[in-house]
Amino acid sequence: MANSRSRSAQSADGHAEGLLASAGVAAMSCPTLTIDLDLIVSNWRALDARSACGVETAAVVKADGYGTGAEHIVPALRRAGVRTFFVAVAAEGAAVRRAAGPDAEIHVFGGHMDGDAAEIANHALIPLLNSARQVRRHRGTLPGHPFGIQIDSGMNRLGMSCEDFTALRDIVDEEDIRLVVSHLACTDDAGNPLNSQQLATFHAITAGLRVRRSLAATGGILLGRDYHFDVTRPGIGLFGGDPFTDGTPVVTLDAPVIQTREIPTGGIVGYGAEWVARRPSRIATLAIGYADGLSRALGGRGASEVWAGDTRCPIVGRISMDLTTVDVTHVETLPDSLQILNRSQTIDDLAAVAGTIGYEILTGLGGRIRLRYFGG
Repeated sequence: MANSRSRSAQSADGHAEGLLASAGVAAMSCPTLTIDLDLIVSNWRALDARSACGVETAAVVKADGYGTGAEHIVPALRRAGVRTFFVAVAAEGAAVRRAAGPDAEIHVFGGHMDGDAAEIANHALIPLLNSARQVRRHRGTLPGHPFGIQIDSGMNRLGMSCEDFTALRDIVDEEDIRLVVSHLACTDDAGNPLNSQQLATFHAITAGLRVRRSLAATGGILLGRDYHFDVTRPGIGLFGGDPFTDGTPVVTLDAPVIQTREIPTGGIVGYGAEWVARRPSRIATLAIGYADGLSRALGGRGASEVWAGDTRCPIVGRISMDLTTVDVTHVETLPDSLQILNRSQTIDDLAAVAGTIGYEILTGLGGRIRLRYFGG
């Protein structure tokens, strides 16, 4: 199974392509992100097995499935048994509904925003209402339509205050409320006392409710069954990202080699002349840059590498908008493309060099990158 989000133009002039090849220049094409749907399902099953007995394991597929294409990963997860999905905004929910079919539950973390009523109604979405104002909006525009409530248990980012929720508790028994959720702030640090504080707050504020509850995303699942309640909702763990260190990375990223050139000792590469050759060097120019989501922070640090088969090749010079330069002096037979993400260099490995997190690396890939799928 294969799909392209972006397609590069192919030259009709075969003679011109032959001239380019003879000059050491490959025909221009796009980077390719390959997504293994079977591994996504395998990671979900592993997290489902870690969820307590009787707990439903849902899937968070916001940001177009963390940049991997929700229209492809959602059907694979549905076939594996997922029946509940979470997205950030109503527009994402509409796309997931088309992929998930009519029987799935789709919850919207952003709640019911102004102008969302038609999308929520037309696609049978369940907004997680975050304030008394959203409750009024939802009940006024879509009376009788099911919803959920999101509570701020201590993260101070999104959700109804405990005081507001207490004042509105009467509606929980009166109307079609599907789920009450909150979100943990520090699950990447299992020993952080805020985890147990938020757990205690969530227990206290939801005690006695006859409504399903959800507190744990990927990190919360790993904290143990006390955090699981009725529904767990893994997101980054589906893609083998931290903190699910037992997960399997599901993506590879390949960038085509456009050109190679020989650089003498003392020759420079890239903007600002930051990299200077200490020996005669062979440099490959790849068709990927920060416009495609390859962080500019990865350039010129020495720790940033790509792979030619099993051979590491350091990125040299600054990463520019469309191009990245790599030292391939030590590579005997250069392939047509080099690999940036694989089992040896994951989204979290790149994130560590760039000073960010794997979430940003994965969701930031875009622009001209083609998406390819297999499995599922």
